[in-house]
Amino acid sequence: MPAPLVECVPNFSEGKNAATIEALRLALTGVPGVRLLDVQADAAHNRSVFTFVAPPDASVEAALVAMRVATERIDLSRHSGEHPRMGATDVVPFVPVRDVTMDDCVALARRLADRAAAELQIPIYLYAKAATRPERERLPDIRKGEFEGLRERIGRDPAADPDAGPRRIHPTAGATAIGARPFLVAFNIYLDTGDVTIAKDIAKRIRTSSGGLPAVQASGFEVEGKAQVSMNLLDIDVTSPATVFAAVEAAARQRGAAIVKSEVVGLIPERAILGAGAALLKLPDPEAHLLEPKVRAAEGPTLDRWLDELAAGTPAPGGGSAAALAGALAGALVAMVARLTIGRKAYAGVQQRLAEILAEAEALRAQLRRLVDDDAAAYAKVSAAYRLPKGDPRRTRAADEALVGAAQTPLAMARGAARLLALAREIGTIGNRNAHSDATVGAALARAALSGAVENVRVNVASLSEPGLGKSLLEEAEKLARKISPPS
Repeated sequence: MPAPLVECVPNFSEGKNAATIEALRLALTGVPGVRLLDVQADAAHNRSVFTFVAPPDASVEAALVAMRVATERIDLSRHSGEHPRMGATDVVPFVPVRDVTMDDCVALARRLADRAAAELQIPIYLYAKAATRPERERLPDIRKGEFEGLRERIGRDPAADPDAGPRRIHPTAGATAIGARPFLVAFNIYLDTGDVTIAKDIAKRIRTSSGGLPAVQASGFEVEGKAQVSMNLLDIDVTSPATVFAAVEAAARQRGAAIVKSEVVGLIPERAILGAGAALLKLPDPEAHLLEPKVRAAEGPTLDRWLDELAAGTPAPGGGSAAALAGALAGALVAMVARLTIGRKAYAGVQQRLAEILAEAEALRAQLRRLVDDDAAAYAKVSAAYRLPKGDPRRTRAADEALVGAAQTPLAMARGAARLLALAREIGTIGNRNAHSDATVGAALARAALSGAVENVRVNVASLSEPGLGKSLLEEAEKLARKISPPS
C-alpha cells in the first residue's frame, strides 16, 4: 500500500531575493522524504509559495527547518509588497493527500505550532480546520492589519493573543498562521485595464464575505500595470475556477473591461482544469475519455511510487517482489551490455551469441517484471485464506492452495534469476570490456534475486499444513540455490 502523504504549502514573504528563495528550497529538500513539487516567486507581491508533499512527520520537520531559514533571512520591518502579510513565514497549511485525515493534519499543524513557538519565539495563530476559536477560521481575519497592525495590538489586546508562543511580535519575523485545510487554489485574473478600482469592485462582488460566491476570498490589486482580481478558492468542489472565471468575466464586461489572462499560484488539482474544459465543451464525462491516465494505469506505478509502497508498513509488496525487481534489473543490464557489444568489430566472432543473449535477457526481464506484481497478488490470496474463520473447514485447504501458489511464484523468479546469472557471467567474459562492471553488477543482482526468491519458496512451503505438498517445489529451489556461489 502507498505510504501516507501530506501536502504542505508554506508561504514566505520574499519574492525578490533569489538567494533567500534558494535557501528555503534547500532547507525543504534537505529533509528525507520531502518532494518539492512547485515554487512560485512573485516580485510584485514579494512572496514565494512552495508546494511539497511528504510523509506526515517529515512534513512537520521540513516546515520547521524552512521557518528557521525564513526567520534568519527575512525582515518584515523592511518588507513591502502587494500581498497582505504578517510574518516572514506568513502561513503554513497542511492538506491531506493520501491515507491521511483532516484530523491528522490538524494534529500536525498543532505540533508544528508548538515547536515553532518554542524554538523560534514566534507567535503562532491556528487557523482553518486547526483553529481553536471560530473567529480564527478565516486567515484574513487573523492577518487583519498585517505585520504593523498586529505589532501594535499583540500584548495589549487579549483578542490578539496567539495560540502558541510569546505575547509579543517577533521584531523581524512577525507572526505565523499554521492550519489544516482542504485543497485551496490561489487563482488570479488580470484585466485589460490599469484601473484597480474595477478589480476591487469585482472582488467585493464575488467574494463570500460580501454575499458573493461561496468559498471564495477575493481582493483587487494593481500588478505590473494591470488590474488583478486575486482570489483564494477555498473549495473548488463548491465553487470551481470555471465558475469564478465566468463571474469575473461578466462583472468586468459590465464595467467596460475584459480578461487578459488568468494564473494559478502554486498547484491545482487536475479535476479543476478538467471541469473547466468539460464545462466549455459541455462534456459530461471527460475522465472516461482521457488517454494519458489509461496509459499510466496500463504501465503500472512509477519506480518512486513503487518504492514508497515497498517502504510502507504493509506486507505487500515485500521481499519476493523486491527479488523479482532485482532480477528484472539484472536482465536489463545484461541486455545493455549486449547492445553495447553488438556491431563492434572487435567482437565480430561472438555476434551471433550476443544476439541470442540479448533476446533471452529481454524475455527474462519482461517475465521478472511481471512477477513483481504477481508476488504481491499471490500474497493477497494467502491473506484472504487466513481471514476465513478458524473454525471454517475450508480454511486449511484454501491456505494450502494459496501457499503453494505463493511458492510457485518465487520459484519462477528463481529459475529466471539463475538463468540470468549464467548470462551475466557469460557476457562479462565475451562482452564489451568497457561495460564489464555493468555485467558484474548484473550478476550481483541476479544472485540477490535468486537468493531472495529461494528464501520465499522456503517460507511458503514451511507454512503448509502438509510440507509434502511443496516438497518438489522446495527441492527445485534448493537445487537452484546452489548456483548462487560464483564458479571457482
